[in-house]
Amino acid sequence: MAERIVVDPVTRIEGHLRIEAEIKDGKIVDAYSSSTMVRGIEEIVKGRDPRDVWAFVQRTCGVCTTVHAIASVRAVEDALGIVIPPNAEMVRNIMEGALYMHDHVVHFYHLHALDWVDVVSSLSADPAETSRIAQSISNWPKSSVGYFTDVQKRIKKFVDSGQLGIFANGYWGHPKMKLPPEVNLLGVAHYLEALEWQKEIVRVHTIFGGKNPHPNYLVGGMACAVNTDDPGGINAERLAYVGQLLQDGKNFIEQVYLPDLMAIASFYKDWGAIGKGIGNYMSYGDFPTNGYADKANFKFPSGVILDRDVTKIYPVDHRDSTEIVEYVNKSWYEYTGGDDVGLHPWDGQTNIKYSGPKPPYEHLDVDKKYSFIKTPRWKGHPMEVGPLARVLVGYGSGNPEFKEIVDSALSTLNVPVTALFSTLGRTAARGLETQLVANWTMEFYNTLMTNIKNGDSRMANSELRDPALWPAEAKGVGYTEAPRGSLAHWIVIKDGKTANYQQVVPTTWNASPRDPKGMMSAYESALIDTPVADPALPLEIIRTIHSFDPCLACAVHLYDEHGKHISQVQNEAACTI
Repeated sequence: MAERIVVDPVTRIEGHLRIEAEIKDGKIVDAYSSSTMVRGIEEIVKGRDPRDVWAFVQRTCGVCTTVHAIASVRAVEDALGIVIPPNAEMVRNIMEGALYMHDHVVHFYHLHALDWVDVVSSLSADPAETSRIAQSISNWPKSSVGYFTDVQKRIKKFVDSGQLGIFANGYWGHPKMKLPPEVNLLGVAHYLEALEWQKEIVRVHTIFGGKNPHPNYLVGGMACAVNTDDPGGINAERLAYVGQLLQDGKNFIEQVYLPDLMAIASFYKDWGAIGKGIGNYMSYGDFPTNGYADKANFKFPSGVILDRDVTKIYPVDHRDSTEIVEYVNKSWYEYTGGDDVGLHPWDGQTNIKYSGPKPPYEHLDVDKKYSFIKTPRWKGHPMEVGPLARVLVGYGSGNPEFKEIVDSALSTLNVPVTALFSTLGRTAARGLETQLVANWTMEFYNTLMTNIKNGDSRMANSELRDPALWPAEAKGVGYTEAPRGSLAHWIVIKDGKTANYQQVVPTTWNASPRDPKGMMSAYESALIDTPVADPALPLEIIRTIHSFDPCLACAVHLYDEHGKHISQVQNEAACTI
């Protein structure tokens, strides 16, 4: 008989996620993913000026901030036929590229690495051997024996004090932790370095967007003026500083992140056969280089892969009402036409109807509604989105940049291409695409600088920003590839106001409950057949879920303008939502 275990809350993610898994004979035979947060932010923007919506929906999340703004302004620009200047396109790309560099490094070291790196084990490491390993895989300057000795002393102070701080509550000593102490010390040292570096790269957002998180955007372009001689604007000094920040980020990725990723992966190659999931992958495409309407020139290609067949790439049409639809049959919402009906986002509804058990409860009633996440489908298929999907679509499209970097990684690890369809592949793909994005972001920066040197300083297009010029009704869709996967916002504009607004975000695709046909989404499917050594210490579940980099705040959200508590959840201590 299967034993059901509960992981709630899943930590080191954004938001609140509950996983229930049934284990039989040491393997997961069934799994359920439930968000215990509530969604409703789309209701807030109804009736508002579409040009202001980006500022509201950007607050969907404090981690994915810039991508929601980009999706929103693109949706309005699409609805109204606004084309932004080339410089604005490059600045948006640079800001999104900086986000990728920051987000993926933070995910690897601060959210996911501790699933593989045993912090306490590093205390028994030989710093001289760690130094030798570090110098053998990278030219990063901080690799001396003295440096790693000092890091080891810092960790020992944590342990001796009995207060592990950021390293508390890990699965230290778990039988499935495989790294030797010296590699563990290397990982912990770079964990601490990444904490310092990540504070710097976000300065790119403050220069172009005024602040971070939630930098400023503008329908029609960007709200930053370039004047190379003006000390109060985006001048030559600030532009040079952006270039230096991007180069420093590229160096950290190439000399720290990627070598660590490959070194750690070499000890966990068995995870190239665990966490396969549904086998369907989708990328909307992103990083336009010749206008948002020209998908052929996106750096991230667009397309869908079905049943792990990378030789066939299917196109995605966000406007076709039969392609992307959302269901609520297992979600705590209701549709006026019935819960088994799928709605295209332009016709989407956000009607909350919570009829589930009141926490605390032992298990979800999965025969009924069990999550605050809707269930999206592409032509009836569940999809995995995110770094692995993007890398596979790029690889399957024959893009030489993707082919080169993927084949090199497979060769280095001596694993077959099928190892990509796994928890290990998901984690590796994130690092590989970070290197590509770091390269591209330098290209965007150089293009911007060339345009400015040639006398083009345009950052915004005011055409059609006047509501008097708008049609009585217009529909638009803005899509992007957020670090966590495919993101799109759909807007309906009537009489100059937002009549309907829907977001379908990466974690909605990945973490959603079953659809009317009973098909699992990515999280639930990826857990099937995962071996669990000790149900009381379900490290293996955390590894696979973390490989997606969950962001539940994006997938679900609710705001009460009067500041009232919407619900109260009791775990070990009371907290309010």
